[in-house]
Amino acid sequence: MEELQYQEGRTEINHIGKEALVNLLTEPFKKRNKTTTSTIGDDAAIIGTGRLRRVVSTQTMVEGIHFDMMYTPLKHLGYKAVAVALSNIAAMNATARQVLVSIAVSNRYSVEALQELYQGIYLCCDRYDVDLIGGETTLCPAGMTITTTAIGEVETEKITYRNGAQTHDLIFVSGDLGSAYSGLLVLEREKVTYMANPNFQPDLASFDYVLERFLKPEPRFDIIKMLADKGVVPTSMIDISTGLAGEALHLCKSSGCGCEIYEDKLPIDYQTTRVCSEMSQNMLPTSCALNGGGDYELLFTIKQSDYDKLKDLSEIHVVGHITAPGSAAVMVTPQNTTIELRAQAFSHAE
Repeated sequence: MEELQYQEGRTEINHIGKEALVNLLTEPFKKRNKTTTSTIGDDAAIIGTGRLRRVVSTQTMVEGIHFDMMYTPLKHLGYKAVAVALSNIAAMNATARQVLVSIAVSNRYSVEALQELYQGIYLCCDRYDVDLIGGETTLCPAGMTITTTAIGEVETEKITYRNGAQTHDLIFVSGDLGSAYSGLLVLEREKVTYMANPNFQPDLASFDYVLERFLKPEPRFDIIKMLADKGVVPTSMIDISTGLAGEALHLCKSSGCGCEIYEDKLPIDYQTTRVCSEMSQNMLPTSCALNGGGDYELLFTIKQSDYDKLKDLSEIHVVGHITAPGSAAVMVTPQNTTIELRAQAFSHAE
């Protein structure tokens, strides 16, 4: 890790970024218990002993940063709060079992509003056979904050960390990329129009796919089952919460390697392409895929020897390969030029 430089007296959080801040705050903590298999640095922590291990992860969503009540239905918000936490469990190649949900809420919200929020929480728990086992409810001065802790389990030999990628491994992604951010762009555009003219009635029917991708993401446990059915354990894996570029860099840093991502292999839905073209002549669908965030798809690597087991699956796509230790993480364009990947997420989607 690069040595961080701080100014004397006061250092602003946005000067160092989230990852560096977490590293700075948690570096002094050392593992003390033999039941702690892994700590900070992956999508979730692994605890326990024996063949079956517990997987634990926490996500926090803050009003005004991660969601805007101007266009976020409460039921969708409850669903999403659980879904994004479960996605971290999937990224460890595990199965989700329980969640705890804590909310801090102002008196701007009624009892009926909170019941609607919990309807969404129930729907997500029901869909993924997860039990709500507790949490905390408290008041706060303004807005709403939701913290979800997800608990899962995984057999020891199937745990997948970020640090297992090896040179020549193939890089896969599930689903398509950039659609969640495209949905956010549409909602933000309609919000601006409505604020200027409250009588305006938005027509969102033609953007249903990207809107659902942003408002109601799904953890990809179907991919985890698909891999298990094919007898494939990924060498590394991470969920795509902040865009492909940032997550690829996380994998490369953890695994001590580089990568090549091929631009023409990125899976991008036609609605995403349409939104980008409507928003700006300078906004490319590739940029949404690399930096948009909020897709909660899976980015994982496999040994080349496992390729034949997965090559016919339509829900996953080969987008590149792992390169030697010390090499850069780059995107290769159709013109065969390379562009260094940089983590520059467009939205607060983590």
